[in-house]
Amino acid sequence: MADTTVKIDSATRDRFAALAAARGMSVRAYLAELAIEEENQLALGRATAVFRDVVGRPGIAEAFDREFGGPPASARPGRAA
Repeated sequence: MADTTVKIDSATRDRFAALAAARGMSVRAYLAELAIEEENQLALGRATAVFRDVVGRPGIAEAFDREFGGPPASARPGRAA
C-alpha cells in the first residue's frame, strides 16, 4: 500500500501522537485502527436503525416469541428470578 501525506494543524497532529503513544502505537497504526473503529460505528448505527424499525412494527415481537419461544420464564414479568 502506498503512503500518502495528509495536512493537519500541529495541535491535531500532537493530539494524535499523544493518543497513539498512550496506546503504545505509532500514529500510522493508531489512525488505521481509528478508521476501522469508525467504520464499525457507522455500520452499527445503520444496523441499529434497521433493528429499531423492524422491532417497532406491530406483531413482530409476538411473532418472534411464537417462533423462538420468547424469553426464559425467569425473565418474564411476574416471575421470580
